Amino acid sequence: MEKVTEIFGTMVFDDRQMKARLSEKVYKSLKRTIDRGTKLDSSVADAVAAAMKDWALEKGATHYTHWFQPETGLTAEKHDSFITPAPDGRVIMEFSGKELVKGEPDASSFPSGGLRATFEARGYTAWDPTSYAFIKDGTLYIPTAFCSYTGEALDKKVPLLRSMEALSRQAMRILKLFGKDNVRSVRTSVGPEQEYFLVDRDMWKERKDLIMTGRTLFGAMPPKGQEMDDHYFGSIKPRVAEYMADLDRELWKLGIYAKTKHNEVAPAQHELAPIYDTTNIAADHNQLTMEIMQKVAQRHNLVCLLHEKPFAGVNGSGKHNNWSISTDQGENLLSPGETPQENAQFLLFLAAVIKAVDDYQDLLRLSVATAGNDHRLGANEAPPAVISIFLGDELTAILEAIEKDVPYGGTKKEKMQLGVDVLPKFSKDTTDRNRTSPFAFTGNKFEFRMLGSSNSISCANIHLNAAVAEVLKQFADELEPASDFHTALHALIQKTIRDHKRIIFNGNGYDDAWIAEAEKRGLMNLKTTADAMPHLCDEKNVKMLTAHGIFSEPELYSRRDIMLENYIKSVAIEANTMADMAQKEILPAVISFTADTASSAAAKQSLVPGAACAREKRVVTELSTLTDEMDAAVTTLTEDIAKLHTLTEIPEASAYVRDTLIPAMEALRSVADKAETLTSEDYWPFPTYDKLLFGV
Repeated sequence: MEKVTEIFGTMVFDDRQMKARLSEKVYKSLKRTIDRGTKLDSSVADAVAAAMKDWALEKGATHYTHWFQPETGLTAEKHDSFITPAPDGRVIMEFSGKELVKGEPDASSFPSGGLRATFEARGYTAWDPTSYAFIKDGTLYIPTAFCSYTGEALDKKVPLLRSMEALSRQAMRILKLFGKDNVRSVRTSVGPEQEYFLVDRDMWKERKDLIMTGRTLFGAMPPKGQEMDDHYFGSIKPRVAEYMADLDRELWKLGIYAKTKHNEVAPAQHELAPIYDTTNIAADHNQLTMEIMQKVAQRHNLVCLLHEKPFAGVNGSGKHNNWSISTDQGENLLSPGETPQENAQFLLFLAAVIKAVDDYQDLLRLSVATAGNDHRLGANEAPPAVISIFLGDELTAILEAIEKDVPYGGTKKEKMQLGVDVLPKFSKDTTDRNRTSPFAFTGNKFEFRMLGSSNSISCANIHLNAAVAEVLKQFADELEPASDFHTALHALIQKTIRDHKRIIFNGNGYDDAWIAEAEKRGLMNLKTTADAMPHLCDEKNVKMLTAHGIFSEPELYSRRDIMLENYIKSVAIEANTMADMAQKEILPAVISFTADTASSAAAKQSLVPGAACAREKRVVTELSTLTDEMDAAVTTLTEDIAKLHTLTEIPEASAYVRDTLIPAMEALRSVADKAETLTSEDYWPFPTYDKLLFGV
């Protein structure tokens, strides 16, 4: 058995490899680029490329690829070999600094929202030295950014890096006010918990809906679901345990800090959680994790489902985005301190996050909006579509004391002296866990729980970083010229709490009363992607995101259209798949069973004159009615799909999908699922929920 310490990072060109293979001068220059963002010298790039190539060849690699994250939500790669022709007819293995730093894929074949046309195909990939290169399947993978010939970002990495820089810039202004001039950068860190389902591959092959869409479009609930709560943290089945062990090994080789694994709430549902990492690297690692999850599953004749709601009626899968802010000196800015000064700083950053989430709740909601996640939010332990912050009782009480200028009435009933008396000393973590909260404080970080399991974490972190950066800028602009910093600080925190306390909610997010209360508070309830995504280009959002250089206006409009088009196309594929399955599989099966049941009843009556055949008659009558209803529902759905293709405007088409197509799909499913409960398993054309959920 291989030791974890021996295999960890063996397929990564990490700091250990850089130190060993680069000259001291080159290594220091590269580290300055990584740590401080200084420009990379061409001679340094050549030296790094040569060292990378030698290392990759030793590991058996023959090719390299610029690995990037276009707006598909997936990753992309084009492989080139290291071979170069030699004069004598042989080949030599070469890799230059130019090839390391820049690639040129076709930019017109990726979603661009109009930024690139087919006759404007040029695009570039640019090496991101902050994320380590790695080897997978005999190829050297180089993490890169992807942009157009004219400089627009066509991926998720570029805006993410921009948002991290924007937050760092504004946070350092705040820290200087607290006398921390030695801080050179502030980084956001993320630990994304990844939920997923495992189903048997042979069963998966029989389900056209799982193959085409990643979720079951039909399926009646089995006799047992998750109601016994016996799967959560339960004993891991041998086949799943073997898969998880194999997955850990593959992730560890790639330097991914896979830490926790367990059964989740729903049958066949599981979770993997890594140790925190810098947001950019965490985003790269999560994309890799999802890919490796699916590849390893094939080895075990399994399929890893990353859809947010693969099975109606049981828990969906999310990706909890545990987000924190730290300095390059290792100080967590969301961690309560031991001194008045430290706690004043903590309260200011906490207030900044509260204000950011309130001011830009629409951006946070749309950052997790997909057709798949729309099915998940608001049900089965997923948070509702309304954004709110959970702080816990003690921290909420402290903020109320600050707002009202009274001593904190907690267990110690203490005051702190910091120019103002009402900033209390409090415990580091006295918060309970609120699984219904979209955005929960958990001691020294916030857990953004709305992300769907298939989402790139980049989107949510771009908008979260940007919103917090904007508020920190506003705070710095107000505090820097203040003649009495402590008085101004207290007044600012107090005003922020008073103006934004509506976003704080510690109760049950599933309660209908909360949705009504949220509406009274003026909070947004953007239930679907079609509702949420247009807000990306609201004036306040465009102004903020462009001011910090995170997006240009064309980039924003393109992303709005890309995400809405993705929503429209995803649902259209589901609708087409439903119609196809209903017409070619479900209806023939139900009709066949109905006919055979009727024939059986006739035969029974001929053999036993006067036999009532009550069961047979009831089944035949009910299924005949359901067959007619299903046929009508399929006809309606098919007509609705045809109408969708006539709509050329994206807003109109997305609203049509929300208001017409999805209800038509739900109507068809309802009838088909009823028919399933009356039809013999021998006739049903594909594996049912009980087989899928309990078949591994």
